[in-house]
Amino acid sequence: MPTRWLPSLGLLIVLLTGPFSPAGADTVRIGVAANFADACRELIRRFEASTGHSVTASYGSTGKLYAQIIHGAPYDLFMAADAHRPALLEDKGLAVSGTRLSYAQGRLALWSPQPEALNEPERYLAEAPFERLAIANPKTAPYGLAAQQALSGLALWDPLKPKLVRGESVAQAFQFVASGNAQAGFVALSQLQVWPDKSGSTWLVPQSLYQPITQQAVLLARGQDNPAAHAWLRFLRNDQATAIIERFGYSVPD
Repeated sequence: MPTRWLPSLGLLIVLLTGPFSPAGADTVRIGVAANFADACRELIRRFEASTGHSVTASYGSTGKLYAQIIHGAPYDLFMAADAHRPALLEDKGLAVSGTRLSYAQGRLALWSPQPEALNEPERYLAEAPFERLAIANPKTAPYGLAAQQALSGLALWDPLKPKLVRGESVAQAFQFVASGNAQAGFVALSQLQVWPDKSGSTWLVPQSLYQPITQQAVLLARGQDNPAAHAWLRFLRNDQATAIIERFGYSVPD
């Protein structure tokens, strides 16, 4: 009677219960600007479903993530909220030359949970009928710098300084307003796109009042041999990713 090959019990357990991943699947680790968190989560779902690769994302202010990368944080890619810091990393040899990609252009908004507070936004800011006005830290967060530029353009930066509360990132600035710790705040339009309560008031700050918020991604030296990192950059360029980014309140640079 012929002898049939049977797997050992240990191998059988691995075959039946062991982790399965598509051939060639890898993991990419990304540092992502806080304002882009909601859009990035949706992009990750689509990317993982279509490629089999997996993504680990950490969210924070662009300045904080930049500092982490300088000090050796194990990111393969950096998705900043500006173009300045990716360029600095390239100059320092910590990013791969020629891989910078402008993936989104952000919009700054002034937001208050009070429905009619911003009917006359410039007058609201000038009269300052609030105890606290939230912004992201201009030194670490591009949206905070944009808020400072807007207030300076309105000649209100110095008068409003005593009432400003600074978040580490634009996500924290948003939370200051959402929690009632600030009566209004400068936030990213993308954050309001996903906020369920639409009863407040919003002023889309004229883009003439601040420098363009061009958000760039760059491949870091640590990820230059990671196929998943290269696949993510290619994915950001396709029509599916562009549609998601625009749906979350950004424009996509050419």
